[in-house]
Amino acid sequence: MSELSTPPETSGLDTPGFETPESVSQQLDSLPITKVARAARFAKTGFKVGANYVKHYARRSVGAESTTEDLHAANAAELYGALSEMKGSVLKVAQMLAMEKNMLPRAYSDQFAQAQYQTPPLSGPLVIKVFRDSLGRSPYDVFDEFDINARQAASIGQVHFARKDGRELAVKVQYPGVADSIRSDIRLVKPIALRVLGLNEAQVRPYLEEVEARLLEETDYKLELRRGTEIAALCAELPHLQFARYYPEFSSARILTMDWLPGQHLKEFLATNPAQAVRNQLGQALWDFYNHQINNLLQVHADPHPGNFLLQEKDGGTVGVLDFGCVKNIPAEFHQRFFALLAAESLTDATRFETLLTELGVLRPDDAPAQRELYLRTIRASLELVGRPFRQATFDFGDESYMQALYALSDDLMQQPELRQQREPRGSEHFIYVNRTYVGLYSLLTELKAAVRTAS
Repeated sequence: MSELSTPPETSGLDTPGFETPESVSQQLDSLPITKVARAARFAKTGFKVGANYVKHYARRSVGAESTTEDLHAANAAELYGALSEMKGSVLKVAQMLAMEKNMLPRAYSDQFAQAQYQTPPLSGPLVIKVFRDSLGRSPYDVFDEFDINARQAASIGQVHFARKDGRELAVKVQYPGVADSIRSDIRLVKPIALRVLGLNEAQVRPYLEEVEARLLEETDYKLELRRGTEIAALCAELPHLQFARYYPEFSSARILTMDWLPGQHLKEFLATNPAQAVRNQLGQALWDFYNHQINNLLQVHADPHPGNFLLQEKDGGTVGVLDFGCVKNIPAEFHQRFFALLAAESLTDATRFETLLTELGVLRPDDAPAQRELYLRTIRASLELVGRPFRQATFDFGDESYMQALYALSDDLMQQPELRQQREPRGSEHFIYVNRTYVGLYSLLTELKAAVRTAS
């Protein structure tokens, strides 16, 4: 049984973003797992970032050129390097921030976007150890062929190409200790965040518990196998979607084996300059996929970043869906109230609008009148714009004026001192992953510049 030296031509991960590292030095032989080790890595990064600031201002003091952009680039590279080594929840957060196009300076968003595609992978010996610990056998004993070099490495695990009985397979291998690191990271960051924001633990507990629960679920590959199989079956009738078949006999809690899907990730696919009709069909497939899950299944693939989809022009545009590690179950009561907020009649009915925001925990009975008015005004403006696709039969996500309006609204809200002073978290914890889902979906559709039918 031999190792594969090159990926198959139809490989879904055979793109510039997934090239095998050029040297073994780019691979990781170990990960910082314990709280002490991860705290030390954080501290080392903080020291280097501080040194970058000293160099920046020292250069400027003697008249040498040193721009803010250069400073951001240096710090972003240092921070991303640390997150890539640490994996787990901190890298997942970077991945999520990269989806928020207007939140970070460009240097940071560009660096963090790599977390959606490729980070330094585990070394071969460490991969083999994970197999022996999980399945009791080497990957070369499990598969007919196995490529020891990862084709994709992200926040929780990395993907290898394999063959078995003529089938091309994607084998996801989880990083050692990642579940324990998630718990330690949250416990490490929580007291710092509470002090910085001036909050007490009771205020943030529901939100931290929600995030921790979803992150820990992503480390359970048996759960992902079950969810991926179930959701794929429930979405099988939707057109222009493709799902992988899973193989329980070659899987465990830390190893997940599935079909190797064809296609390209968004960046590489767009570089082929696909026709507008193809873009529209791909966008429609994505919209229908999420609309069906949220409104009919009340559960949703809640990690819609570009690394989780493979696009191809087959049949006018087909979307391959990857990674069901992050799935959000949506309570029926929250679902009803959430979509009621987006309705045109709710935005124009002041009493109805206030009632919904109160039921969703955004407004509270003890809010001062000025504070309540601030929330009502800013949330209404946000929902009018963000919810616009839901109130039209079709919507063109390629409309640049719409995206400019979204960015302008974001800038305006961040500039308001009253909002910056409102540090206390508000609203149901279910907002976190439902909002994240729509941020990711809107981002994908905007990159595709797709016009889609949005009416249910």
